[in-house]
Amino acid sequence: MKKRVCLQGLPVDIISYDSALEFALSAIDNGENMQIVTINPEMVQSAKNNKDFANILKHAELVVADGVGIKIALKLKGVSQERIGGVDLSRSLIELCAKRNFRLGLLGAKEEVISTLVKKLKNEFKDIDIVFAHNGYFEDENTVLNQIKEVRPQVLLCALGSPKQEFIIYRLKEMLQGCVMIGVGGSFDVFAGYVSRAPIIWQKLGLEWLYRLIKQPERFKRIFPTLPIFLFESIIDSVKK
Repeated sequence: MKKRVCLQGLPVDIISYDSALEFALSAIDNGENMQIVTINPEMVQSAKNNKDFANILKHAELVVADGVGIKIALKLKGVSQERIGGVDLSRSLIELCAKRNFRLGLLGAKEEVISTLVKKLKNEFKDIDIVFAHNGYFEDENTVLNQIKEVRPQVLLCALGSPKQEFIIYRLKEMLQGCVMIGVGGSFDVFAGYVSRAPIIWQKLGLEWLYRLIKQPERFKRIFPTLPIFLFESIIDSVKK
């Protein structure tokens, strides 16, 4: 079971990690499409300037709290919610595909990254059924989407960065049946071994974002001033009736 709360005009589902996976499994078993959004402060701020993007977030079947900023904002509203990281959730979906023999699709990242990822997954999961794998650098979107439609994945991981990945998934919901789709940002680079995750202690402390910032200083302009503004507006949002 899950309940949905409103955070700065956008939905966030209050749900446990295990329940989120069960929710996804149920969608596949019932032949339903599901868009999973791993929402973070950057996406909230972006949606304020992009009504189409905001609409997509509002219509997503599952919106989970990815990022300590969302967790803090919910806490300000008196809501306790565990962080459900996109990297972890997408990894669990891959394992689910291997266990249940679901058809897996992969879209995004550089060609060398996705090629390496496919090899790693096939080495790790002997019988995994990867029916689609395409890099994120393409000009003809319709051709790529039609290719995905033809192979009918039951789980699709889309690593195109936000909001592009959410727009792509939203389109695919009208083209597929019984598919769980999730935007995973830079997760392919992590899975393929091109980028290392923060040590466990950093993850448990909710400081994975800081670790990535230290390792990738170019992310500074992307996070600041977005994060401080988001937290300030979350305080205002928390006192609204």
